[in-house]
Amino acid sequence: MRKVTYSMSVSLDGYIVGPDGGFEWTEPDAEVFRFWIDEIREVGVHLLGRRLYETMLYWETADQDPSLDDAAREWAGLWNPLPKVVFSTTLSEVRGNARLVSGGLAEEIERLRAEPEEGDIAIGGATLAAGAAAAGLIDEYQVMVYPVLVGGGIPFFPRSERRVDLELTETRTFNSQFVYLRYRVAR
Repeated sequence: MRKVTYSMSVSLDGYIVGPDGGFEWTEPDAEVFRFWIDEIREVGVHLLGRRLYETMLYWETADQDPSLDDAAREWAGLWNPLPKVVFSTTLSEVRGNARLVSGGLAEEIERLRAEPEEGDIAIGGATLAAGAAAAGLIDEYQVMVYPVLVGGGIPFFPRSERRVDLELTETRTFNSQFVYLRYRVAR
């Protein structure tokens, strides 16, 4: 069965965006960008909320930019054909290799898990991941910790009354002082 992973960049104090909505501090250096290129190869479908979908629309046409470096071009070449499921109640259409869903996160995840497809089911976006976490549907958390304190904003982990025990399965420190952590949900 396909596993569900929640993967985002996060400040040391636990936020994916700061109090002003900015996330410029998450721009990866070349080493981290190469790591994310390798990670996306493991994904079979990506679930996104509206805000992350709108942020990632940049990549739909980025490969047409002649100033794009080889790594960014490679990322676009992997991201664009990747099937995406966008959860939104406000969008009326989506572009690229995406389809729009207005509800039923748990049902969609279970449907995708039952498919004979290869690759993980990745979730991006804190709000969408919070819904999956509340339903006990996340199998793995992948966290790229950036050496910055932003003081508030949108937290990586949902605030809930539910305890979730995790098992550390991988750590990696990058030259730029970023730290990658991978945790499996203990069942």
